[in-house]
This record gives sequence, structure tokens and C-alpha cells, in this order.
Amino acid sequence: MSDTPSPHPLKQRLGGRNLYLVGMMASGKSITGRPLAQQISYGYIDTDAVIEQLAGRAIPQIFSEEGEEGFRAMESQVLNAIGQRHSLVVSTGGGIVTKPENWGVLHQGIVIWLDPGEKRLLKRLQADSGNRPLLQTTDPEAAFKNLFTKRQPLYAEADLHLEVGDEDPNQVVLNILETLTNLLKNPQG
Repeated sequence: MSDTPSPHPLKQRLGGRNLYLVGMMASGKSITGRPLAQQISYGYIDTDAVIEQLAGRAIPQIFSEEGEEGFRAMESQVLNAIGQRHSLVVSTGGGIVTKPENWGVLHQGIVIWLDPGEKRLLKRLQADSGNRPLLQTTDPEAAFKNLFTKRQPLYAEADLHLEVGDEDPNQVVLNILETLTNLLKNPQG
């Protein structure tokens, strides 16, 4: 008898399709991605971490030196490279949904929108706004609300919309697994 745990039943149903976590900054994509990947025996990639590694600079520095457009170009290149692989959980940057060409890659997998809601996001960002280049303005709250309003219809293009609260990441993972299992049983939803 083997002590190796059997893979999650969902792994076979996914057939190697990548799972892409999308949502606003501070929605919990990075903290949820790794345990989700472990649960289904998938690899894990955080696009922001890959961009920082390839550029040899932190994201705020990339934004200050190359602007949002330069960053988004790098982000698209990284996403295209990731899209060539399979069996990955991918935590994406909050703005990845803003470039239409990225959706061609995202929709090759299953796109999961983690949505804590505007108030919860604002509360989380108040503790972390210094690391968020798009909030480096005189009115970070107004900048956030503007981004939130623009991006919401784009996030709604996801295959799965998961409202999340203050659950711990493992509970969010269980909710994703349950919702995905139901989605794959009944694709017409």
C-alpha cells in the first residue's frame, strides 16, 4: 500500500486545463493559489512574481520606469508563456483582464474571479496601499473605486464568480473546489 495521497478527483476532470485566478488587487489570489494547486496536485505560478524575477525589479519600480503600458506588455508576454504549459494554478495581476488579447490565453483554461466586494477590498488596501503602483495618487480611494468600476465588467467574463469574505485561504480553496466540481458536472450551469 502506498502512502501517497490519491489526487483530487477534480484533477482528472480538469484534463490539464490551467486555473486562472483573477480579481482586484488584495482579493486573495496569491494567498489562495498555492493551497489550491496543492489540493489538486497542480503546479503554481504567480504572474507578478514571474515578472519581478524576469525584470530583476519590483513591480512598483517597473511601473515608475516603464509606466503601466510597459508593465502590461511584460504581463502579456508572461501570460502567453504560461499559457503554453498545463496543469497550473495561476494567480494573475489585477489588471490582466484589461488587455483583450490576454483573454485568448485565459479562456484556454478556467477563469475564476475572486470577489471580496468593494468595501472589503478597500479595507485590505488601506493596510497595503504602498505596494500598489496604481494607488500612488493624492486620492488612493478614488483611484481604487475608478479601477474597480472599470474592471468589474471584465472580471464578469470569468467562468466562475466566487464571492469571498474573510474566510481563511483553505476555506476559499474548498469553496473553489466545490464550485468547480459542480461546474464540470453541469457545464451549462
